[in-house]
Amino acid sequence: MRLVIHPNYEKASRWAAGYIAEKINADKGTKPFILGLPTGSSPLLLYGEFIKMYKEGKLSFKNVRTFNMDEYIGLNADHPQSYHYFMMNALFNHVDIDRGSIHILDGMAQDLQKECSQYEEAIAAEGGIDLFLGGMGSDGHIAFNEPGSSLVSRTRVKTLTMETKAANARFFDGDITKVPGTALTVGVGTVMDAREVLIIVNGRSKARALRAVIEEGINHMWTLSCLQMHPKAIIVCDEDATEELKAGTVRYFKDIERENIKI
Repeated sequence: MRLVIHPNYEKASRWAAGYIAEKINADKGTKPFILGLPTGSSPLLLYGEFIKMYKEGKLSFKNVRTFNMDEYIGLNADHPQSYHYFMMNALFNHVDIDRGSIHILDGMAQDLQKECSQYEEAIAAEGGIDLFLGGMGSDGHIAFNEPGSSLVSRTRVKTLTMETKAANARFFDGDITKVPGTALTVGVGTVMDAREVLIIVNGRSKARALRAVIEEGINHMWTLSCLQMHPKAIIVCDEDATEELKAGTVRYFKDIERENIKI
């Protein structure tokens, strides 16, 4: 697992966006690039960089097909806090992606189990995810795979913890009671099946979790620790997120990545 440390969130986001853009452009004209995407605050600047590159003619999404990580149960696609709505406003409305190439779980599906199994089938039909972009919760979770989730889990219905609901309450007028209690989410195993995983982590609030994920063992209470077993995983973070890492750990990763962090 690689850890790429940048001075701040802006530079980390710019580097991560450039890294993914290179992957997309390398596949141009050969086969569709299958990209897994997250929501939340972590990828916002990165999505802004995607839009900037598209407007400058440096990146096209015509050859990209996307699968989002999760969606709240009970929110329709037009709800301002649904992840459908988020993705359209944060990225898809501003680039040249074909609407038929966008895949987001349907939190209003009548048969939620069927929706989950069909999502896994759709990913498999595309030949799997080339690169899964993600963020990390302050408790070390990936997507909505809360602490204690199986590390071989697949797309499914998941009950959200109070910590996750409290973190997301800022999107619901600060009222935790308005945050849905359940969601559809890809599983840890779904993410691990991707040929490459890139996680963006920023801020002191993530420092404790990053220490557990990087320096401790694989543990289902810190679900992102699964990346220790992935053959091609990268965590891109800012300095603030490294506050609880050992000084030697930070020096090591800065040393081996020093030629790769130039922007």
